[in-house]
Amino acid sequence: MTRPFRRNRIDGVIGGVCAGLGDYFGIDPVIIRVITVVSLFFTGFTFLLYILLWVFAPSG
Repeated sequence: MTRPFRRNRIDGVIGGVCAGLGDYFGIDPVIIRVITVVSLFFTGFTFLLYILLWVFAPSG
């Protein structure tokens, strides 16, 4: 059974996107946050993807 992706506003720091991805994949959100920050320095796509997920993903 597949569960849908939802932002986690309770454990989230800014928009809950990284915490929601951590819940979805079953890993620590800190790992997702580190990957996000590191990839932000190498490409601007990460920022756009984060904003899109923040706007369009339902909160849960």
